[in-house]
Amino acid sequence: MQITIALTKGRILKETLPLLAAAGLEPLEDIAQSRKLIFPTNQDNVRLLILRGSDVPTYVQHGAADLGVAGKDNLLEHDTSNIYEPLDLKIARCRLMTAGIKGAALPKGRIKVATKFVQSAKRYYAAQGRQADIIKLYGAMELAPLMDLADEIVDIVDTGNTLKANGLEAREHIAHISSRLIVNKASMKMKYGPINTLIERLRHVVCARETA
Repeated sequence: MQITIALTKGRILKETLPLLAAAGLEPLEDIAQSRKLIFPTNQDNVRLLILRGSDVPTYVQHGAADLGVAGKDNLLEHDTSNIYEPLDLKIARCRLMTAGIKGAALPKGRIKVATKFVQSAKRYYAAQGRQADIIKLYGAMELAPLMDLADEIVDIVDTGNTLKANGLEAREHIAHISSRLIVNKASMKMKYGPINTLIERLRHVVCARETA
């Protein structure tokens, strides 16, 4: 019974691999030294896919992968109706926040907001009772207020140093972000034994790390 796990490349991958190793699952070759996207593991029935973070929920949602590791920021942007989220892996922690030019007040009435996280921004400003035109960008969010493209941005904040370096300040907190283990609902039913075993092993690893 083949189990396919979709992993997010980059920082999250670097933090995920030690968790998987502690749970007894390791790729058979060094992912960092390869251009492959599919990797066999030390368990014959388990393989790893290496994807962009924004694609992991899509693969799991449609059953192309049985499990995945994805940032909560990406999960908030996707249809997750076919996905369980059984475990917070407590890695790649950061915050989703609003930010703007330091000391600048928001205009009254309708505002312009630049972000990659369109759905999260829409929900946040609607909950605040603010009318907002959401402008989708894919990077360098800090430029948007400086160039008068937007009054505020919604972005991931870790240390806040990038905001400060560009004359911006973090404002309102929207969500705590970390990487989550996700499972396709149909896969959970059809492959319950091996999937549940992996979930429980990872749960034990995460708990042990948190209490260390």
